[in-house]
Amino acid sequence: MTQTSPRASRRPWLVPLAVLVVALLGWFGYQAFAPRNDAPAATFTLLSGQKLATKDLQGKVYMVNFWATSCVTCVKEMPQMVETYKKYKDQGLEFIAVAMSYDPPMYVANFTETRALPFHVALDSDGTAAKAFGQVQLTPTTFVVDKQGRILKRYIGEPEWDALHKLLETALTRAA
Repeated sequence: MTQTSPRASRRPWLVPLAVLVVALLGWFGYQAFAPRNDAPAATFTLLSGQKLATKDLQGKVYMVNFWATSCVTCVKEMPQMVETYKKYKDQGLEFIAVAMSYDPPMYVANFTETRALPFHVALDSDGTAAKAFGQVQLTPTTFVVDKQGRILKRYIGEPEWDALHKLLETALTRAA
């Protein structure tokens, strides 16, 4: 016959409460120290000479596509990027195509004009945008950023278009 202490029998809620407290501390601790994967602070110099910063895009879903006119895959995917932008721009999608530092500005300007690119095109002349986004060296590399400024996905190479569109639809319908 086992005896229970009078104290233990008066507080049966103590063990579940302790478990709840430990679980909550663990969750809040994880939230406080978990990497958020926020989009970096970066400023893009557009072909027009205007500046566009990631802070200007807060509260919006946007894509940053690092590309080059000499990149076969970049040139191949660009019509689909244009179609994706056109499909979602009225829902609030922003898009910045960032030409790599080694891409001659006149090639970028010519490509932009002859292909009638409808979104922002930037020159990363000094490579600071590529550095800010994690030392981007491979093209194409595309980032999808949500309204909270978190990177949802990084694509190296051409994205799987249906999956990208589903990701954008989800992000665009989510509240800021």
